[in-house]
Amino acid sequence: MSAPLIAGTEDHPHARLVLGAGLASGSPSHAYLFHGPAGTGKRTAARALAAELLAEGAPDPESVRTRVMHGVHPDLTWVAPTGAHVMRVDDIDEPVVAAATRTPFESSRRVFVLERVETMNDEVANRMLKTLEEPPPFVHLILLTEQLGGVLETVVSRCQVVRFDPLPPERIAEGLVADGVPADVADSCARVSLGNGARARVFATEEGAALRRDADALVADALASDDSARAAKEPWRALLERAEERRVAAEEAVERAKKERLELEPKGRERRAIEREFEEAAKRDGRRARTEVLDTGLELAAIGFRDLLAVQTGAGEAVLGRDRIEALQAAASGRVLDPFALREAAEICEEARSSLELNVSEDLALAALSFRLRSVLEREPQAF
Repeated sequence: MSAPLIAGTEDHPHARLVLGAGLASGSPSHAYLFHGPAGTGKRTAARALAAELLAEGAPDPESVRTRVMHGVHPDLTWVAPTGAHVMRVDDIDEPVVAAATRTPFESSRRVFVLERVETMNDEVANRMLKTLEEPPPFVHLILLTEQLGGVLETVVSRCQVVRFDPLPPERIAEGLVADGVPADVADSCARVSLGNGARARVFATEEGAALRRDADALVADALASDDSARAAKEPWRALLERAEERRVAAEEAVERAKKERLELEPKGRERRAIEREFEEAAKRDGRRARTEVLDTGLELAAIGFRDLLAVQTGAGEAVLGRDRIEALQAAASGRVLDPFALREAAEICEEARSSLELNVSEDLALAALSFRLRSVLEREPQAF
């Protein structure tokens, strides 16, 4: 029996082989763990795999596939964490653990897709273990993560791991050009995305370009030779303001969806429950949007320092932000940049990214980042 090509695996030989073999054998794994950067096809592949699993043996397989692709099949459950940085027990208790004990509504199988499983803590993982270890024969779980190292080993060991590699910049750029992005912009966005196709698409927008400028300003401010060359307003504040704008926009989007949903909903207990769900969704989406802006901005700043390090050490071909490197070099005009300091500056940006996941004060964390960057880059150059 030949298995169909699973959409989303076209650029991923390992995923194509593993998933195709499982379907062709008639014995797909009860639990898959898809890992790789965002925008590489994991979600697409998860939905396509779910469609094949649920369509098998159905009287009208195409109808099943269509409903799965539209997210309306009763035997497909899709779960995302409700916390900004953590999956809660309530996210999986009834929707997955309890539901997995009940027989399918119309298919011969039930499929559960769980996003961002690196946010599972020990309590959530322990609730999931029995379902992962000994699920009913009709249950299949597909777990998704962008950070395999952050997934608890107790979860990883109970799944068949499926790798989705970072997309090469040329492949990402091709997709952006096909969407109408100028070739030079597409190339730059593809390189600084580090194989993350979803992020490259954001960088190609005006909002993404503005975020890159904010990150460049943070780097340039740290490189400035004296206070007179620095911006009047500390650049990290602009990054915070942009993050807050994204939070508000995300919450407003949920609010609009709530109004549309409630237009025809009569008053009563069910309406109040729906309102509470939307309120929680607004908080969740707002926190996530704000966090994502700060995380991406700091990663871009780290890339800026690494690009300067590449130029300083004669490895110009390794520069990612080729459209911005001259501006960053100009910001350091008149200074001899210490390669060791540039490397440490990039590491400091990564440390700040990690600290924001611990719910520290963002203002204090970014102010401390700015101070540390200036201190490191003001040191006397060392012999390289």
